[in-house]
Amino acid sequence: MSQAHVNVGADQIWSQIFDTAHRFSSPRPALFLDRDGVIVEEVHYLHKVEDVKLIDGAAALIAKANAQDIPVIVVTNQSGLARQMFGWDEFDAVQARMLDLLKSETGAFVDGVYACPFHKSGHPPFVHPDHEARKPNPGMLLRALDVFPIDKGASWIIGDKAGDLKAGKNAGLCGGVHVLTGHGRDEGETENARSLASSTFNVRMENSIKDALDLF
Repeated sequence: MSQAHVNVGADQIWSQIFDTAHRFSSPRPALFLDRDGVIVEEVHYLHKVEDVKLIDGAAALIAKANAQDIPVIVVTNQSGLARQMFGWDEFDAVQARMLDLLKSETGAFVDGVYACPFHKSGHPPFVHPDHEARKPNPGMLLRALDVFPIDKGASWIIGDKAGDLKAGKNAGLCGGVHVLTGHGRDEGETENARSLASSTFNVRMENSIKDALDLF
């Protein structure tokens, strides 16, 4: 897969749009996915290619979305950058490995990737008390909504933290799926995710991404 655009610009947010995104011309539902603990197994500050392992069902769900011309967009907090545990080169290498595994398993691909390196406990230039792009803030999703023709009122986000779902709610999506992989079983995460349900935001609780195959 060739990439159309990668930018870590003045805002320091990783914004990557793949050539596959060119096939979208009219508004449609989108699938937003957290990365660690949702697509790939949770590893403490994942930055080594050899540690990248897909979670069962991730490639199947992404391939299903691809087949239905549903944009698949990864939105990931990466505080390891702020903590100086790794750099953008390591992030890129891990992502390349994830994309290779998706392709080899089911031919699946993603259309965009956004990553926020900011954290309140970070080091310059990535220290920030509450950056607008760091989930649960919706900045990464809003960037995607500016680029892709998305019907946000029909779009979903899947995450292993309540903050992932809250970012979706803050961006105006119709719902979120909380999975128990990754940090999904951490204290308070399930309860906090459930509390986000409202008349305009649906919340589903599932064991893993594999259980969301019927989402679209």
